[in-house]
Amino acid sequence: MKPEFQRFWPSIYNPDSMSLRYQINIRILLSSLCILLLGGSIAVWQARSSVNKEVESSINLAAQLISLAFFQTSHPPIDWLPQLSVLKETRHLSIQLKEPDGQIIHFSSKKPPLTTDEQPPQWFIHLVESEHPKSERTIIAANGQQLSLIILANPLDEITEAWQESLAFFNSVLLLMLFTFLTVNLVFNKALKSIATIVNALKTIETEDYQYRLPDFSIQEYDRIAKAINHLTDKLKASQQENRALTQHSLAIQEDERQKLSQELHDELSQSLTAIKVMAVTCTRPKVDVTKTTHTIIEVCDHLITIVRSMMHQLHPLILTELGLKATMEDLVYHWSLRNPQLKLMLNCADEVDELEQKMAIQLFRVVQECLTNIVRHAQATQAHITMAINPETNTLQLQITDDGQGCDTTLMNHGFGLLSMKERVKSLGGQLTYQSTPQQGMSIIASIPL
Repeated sequence: MKPEFQRFWPSIYNPDSMSLRYQINIRILLSSLCILLLGGSIAVWQARSSVNKEVESSINLAAQLISLAFFQTSHPPIDWLPQLSVLKETRHLSIQLKEPDGQIIHFSSKKPPLTTDEQPPQWFIHLVESEHPKSERTIIAANGQQLSLIILANPLDEITEAWQESLAFFNSVLLLMLFTFLTVNLVFNKALKSIATIVNALKTIETEDYQYRLPDFSIQEYDRIAKAINHLTDKLKASQQENRALTQHSLAIQEDERQKLSQELHDELSQSLTAIKVMAVTCTRPKVDVTKTTHTIIEVCDHLITIVRSMMHQLHPLILTELGLKATMEDLVYHWSLRNPQLKLMLNCADEVDELEQKMAIQLFRVVQECLTNIVRHAQATQAHITMAINPETNTLQLQITDDGQGCDTTLMNHGFGLLSMKERVKSLGGQLTYQSTPQQGMSIIASIPL
């Protein structure tokens, strides 16, 4: 069987459960991956758009410059087109001139091609690169010669720049992730130490060591938890002391009852039986008044029966088993009224209480018995009212004992063993006992027990 603490704190003892630090790091990692995926998609889309716009702009610029140069200079294209092809704006273009006889003149940049290490990966080129149709325009030179200008796109340089920008973005995100991991772990390190301290305190409290006190924490939330646990520990300690005192008191009462029972057996039963034996022996002698002796024996036997019934009633009311709770309550009120004529007792008990279980019935009887004892001893009341009924709506039994005695201030009330005993009896039935009192205005004790 698992210890009680493991059953109530499975996440601490279960090796398969995730710690708070681990959960936080996992969430940061997943969030960072989502950011990377989203940022990477946006970066690829922007790089593709940027490369397309740059290539189209370069093609248009190159076509306009070439057209303008044809109109403004009389030099042959072979002299000035190479200078145009080395411009930065046309570095990813391949320019060709097609003469009327079909001969093609190539003008390409003298920039050395990118090496394999300098080129971006093929998957990135595949994602960013798009189809750029060949641009062919008819240009009329200053001498009236009609030429065909062919511009082909070669956006590898632009894609390389986009790849370098994307690498910078991804490196920034990775650095941000690393910084976030470090920051979160540093921030939560103190909080997790506080949690470990609280868990260790709960383990200590589990061993019923209610002297342990949690320290004050700088974090407000943990400090509130610590104060709540300390308050709970104080309550548990007080409850433990009350239970111990109540147990000792119950044992003392039990021993006192046994002593009284032993004394009564010795004083009453033993002496009466001895007297009966002596008179029985006397009857065997001659010239003895048998009739007188017999009447004496009958009187002694009647006295013994009364004593035995009184002792049996103190130990357990047999009427409760034979006639039910209502009759037992009526008998109890009757005997208390005989012994205390100055106290007017009124009973209002529903017939349905006779259907209660024997365990509940005897506990309710003892609660009422203890209440009447307290009223007679301390309340100085002239009347008391006992109500016992079943509420069909809530399916609960309601017991209320009210007196018109001197009452007391409940805030200054000393919880004696009688009240503790009644509380424990009602609590053992799953119910709750409350009391209301005002000085010089009596007291009311209410018990609510679910059925």
